[in-house]
Amino acid sequence: MKFLIAGLGSIGRRHMRNLIALSEKDIVLLRTRKATLSDDELAGYPVETDLHVALEKHKPDAVIVANPTALHLDVAIPAAEAGCALLLEKPLSHSMERIEELQAAVKKSGSKTLIGFQFRFHPGMIRAKQLIEGGEIGRVISAHVHFGEYLPAWHPWEDYRKGYAARADMGGGVVLTQCHALDYLPWLVAEGVESVWGFTAKLSDLDVDVEDTAKIGLRFEHGALASIHLDYNQQPPTHYFEVVGTQGSLQWNLSDGATRIYRAEKKDWDVYPLPTGWDRNVMFMEEMKHFVAVARGDVESSCPLEDGIRVMRLALAVKESSSADRVVSL
Repeated sequence: MKFLIAGLGSIGRRHMRNLIALSEKDIVLLRTRKATLSDDELAGYPVETDLHVALEKHKPDAVIVANPTALHLDVAIPAAEAGCALLLEKPLSHSMERIEELQAAVKKSGSKTLIGFQFRFHPGMIRAKQLIEGGEIGRVISAHVHFGEYLPAWHPWEDYRKGYAARADMGGGVVLTQCHALDYLPWLVAEGVESVWGFTAKLSDLDVDVEDTAKIGLRFEHGALASIHLDYNQQPPTHYFEVVGTQGSLQWNLSDGATRIYRAEKKDWDVYPLPTGWDRNVMFMEEMKHFVAVARGDVESSCPLEDGIRVMRLALAVKESSSADRVVSL
């Protein structure tokens, strides 16, 4: 298969390296040449600067959309119209504008889609989902996520103020950029969200023009309640969740990647550690393996376009709730 990668920042490079590791070396690069990383590892691969020329000239089977958030649909829609499979980095976009256009293009061409929520491929997350779906903690009553990271430490080789995450014009802000929990919480509990409230603000000393802190509340369709904390400020970085059920509770922490479950009948914790030798890139590699299989038509997407749209609606509902100072019903 032939792959086109749009955007050669940190995540675009990671996807490229993982494709190569999977022996997928027929790769074309779509570049603006604004990347802050060295061009050394890109040498030898065809480069295009115009998307339509790239699609017509190279006719890729699959396109990886890894450019800044606000520019995602500029690539995704033409690629979908051309019938290419899409690995679309999260979030889909910075607004709902043109989302219907993307949906129509995907439906008409039959383009296959995978949204890049890599935590769905984390072994601890997968184990947690299995335990919850298996009724191991009973009926879910509540959940909490805490996800804080210091923005300048993300890409220490570049000026954080120029990155998309720090810029409103590029679709940045902590709610959209760190929307992972808005994806994986409904995925874990297998329920849709009924209503949302949110408080968002720029509270830190960071030089950004977007919100860097958010407190979010969710009410699920069957009544369970959840809260999410997001920030660009926390040092050291902290990412964990806990889910409380009628018959026990479950915890996961990115620091060690293990899933812990307390079963009320046992009155003790069981720990499911990460596989020996596991590292962070493995979940990206598993994501890429899945995308290649999706693009080949071997499997159905585990995170299709509809899931990405649901997360967009949730994220924008958080922003609406904060600006309007009210609960937003979905």
